[in-house]
Amino acid sequence: MKNTFGQSLQMTVFGESHGPYIGIVLDGLAPGIEVDDNFIKEKLAQRRPSGAISTARVEADEYIVASGVFNGKTTGTPLCILIPNTNTRSGDYDKTGRIARPGHADYTAMCKYHGFEDYRGGGHFSGRVTAALVAGGAIAIKALSDKGIEIGTHISRLSDISDRDFSDMSEDIKDLNKKTFPVLDPDAANAMEEAIKEAAKDADSVGGILETAITGLPAGLGEPWFDSAESILSHVLFSVPGIKGVEFGAGFDGVCARGSEFNDSFRNEGGSIITSTNNNGGINGGITNGMPIIVKCAVKPTPSIYKKQESINLNTLENSDLEIEGRHDPAIIHRARVVVDSVCALALYDMLAARFGTDFFMK
Repeated sequence: MKNTFGQSLQMTVFGESHGPYIGIVLDGLAPGIEVDDNFIKEKLAQRRPSGAISTARVEADEYIVASGVFNGKTTGTPLCILIPNTNTRSGDYDKTGRIARPGHADYTAMCKYHGFEDYRGGGHFSGRVTAALVAGGAIAIKALSDKGIEIGTHISRLSDISDRDFSDMSEDIKDLNKKTFPVLDPDAANAMEEAIKEAAKDADSVGGILETAITGLPAGLGEPWFDSAESILSHVLFSVPGIKGVEFGAGFDGVCARGSEFNDSFRNEGGSIITSTNNNGGINGGITNGMPIIVKCAVKPTPSIYKKQESINLNTLENSDLEIEGRHDPAIIHRARVVVDSVCALALYDMLAARFGTDFFMK
């Protein structure tokens, strides 16, 4: 089972939704990076459920740094973070027996692991494991920020409601990183929250699109072919549960234009090379060009819904109806925002360390 990503910085996730712990190991961090406890807690809070628009399962996420940190700084040896699971209700999954939940990995997990998988709460496939990614990602986000590289994500669209586009990117990113519900336009935020509540009232769920901006990256990161900047970022983004599509820059809509409209003209402004537009999303030929990276992710509606659904019994393979119980999110997109930020930060850290060496991050 492949649970490790990266070359210069390798991250490994482990644990199950209803097991004793979930966690992450980061191997390849430079020594001397600040591990800010308050910042990690702030990022974990952005992923934590909040009110009527989220699941009732709320975990404290009181993490343990088991290795790799001394006197508040990384030592350069593998850093391990453990997060206990303290608010599980495994009996909710006993009631539905082995009925495969539509949209979940129950059936495919059985095909791969022959019935030995821990199916409670989705087991190792659960979004619960993303808390470990956020804890580890917070360290990378802080290290990147110290080098002038900032990451911010907003809900670009939820159902048929759209947020405004990025404007003053630096200020917008700062604003988003203070918010639990990451939307730039307050009116759109209110409408989106109401749409989530309406889906919940209808025993249903709703999805949408996240848009991420990454500023301050130097030109020259990435490789021409199989380790292109898009390839690496897409790899980690598609590893986040619930993401079904990734596009860069102007994306699918933009490529239907003519080349004269889509191409980004280069200019020299005060000694800095910029492009007059950013339809390519800050990447040419798989390599960063110094402009902001713009990437969108399609986040599917939460598959756990309370409506009756058709399925199969995994023990007998006979047709069966399913009515789930338990505690589930009517939308995961607002909680997924910080997960997207985290995996992008970890991937970018890896790319920067591969290009410049791990000492790039030492102060």
